[in-house]
Amino acid sequence: MARRTRAEMEETRLLLLQTARKVFCEQGYAEASMDDLTAQVGLTRGALYHHFGDKKGLLSAVVAQIDTEMDARLQAISDTIDDPWLAFSMRCHTYLEMALEPEIQRIIMRDSRAVFSDKLTELPTHCVISMSNMIDKLIENKILIKTDSKMLALFIYGSLEATALWIANSLDGKTQLEQAKSTLDTLLNSLRISAE
Repeated sequence: MARRTRAEMEETRLLLLQTARKVFCEQGYAEASMDDLTAQVGLTRGALYHHFGDKKGLLSAVVAQIDTEMDARLQAISDTIDDPWLAFSMRCHTYLEMALEPEIQRIIMRDSRAVFSDKLTELPTHCVISMSNMIDKLIENKILIKTDSKMLALFIYGSLEATALWIANSLDGKTQLEQAKSTLDTLLNSLRISAE
């Protein structure tokens, strides 16, 4: 049997990830059969185990991929909006809106929390650092009241994460999203220095 090239191995890995995202989103992690998943793409379970170890490892890789895409979408807001306050506010709104996207709702907000419940207490430091840096700029530009930026980032990030989870698990997510964005605006505006 011929050895596979790195490019072929990476292609197989990406194919498994793409298929897993679709299957996990449509069926949920618990209902997803790894035999069915690998058969859909003409592979064996051995390929899955080689690349990801097991079903849980595959979910972890899918979550990391989606998380990276979410981060890139949020960063694109900062990169395209010149007004730092509007960019910060829009990033917060967008994070909440993502909770209604089927893939994020099912895989990130539901299944990954159930499967990786032991890791829920781990702080996503890159998110908090990114938010803290944005808050520092808002304080420097005299847009936001002077406060401990890291602590404020922890509060806002924690609120956004809990609220996104509430929206994702709600029977009427669209209504909950609108309520959440309105409340978020009230909270954020209370931190602004008035433009008098």
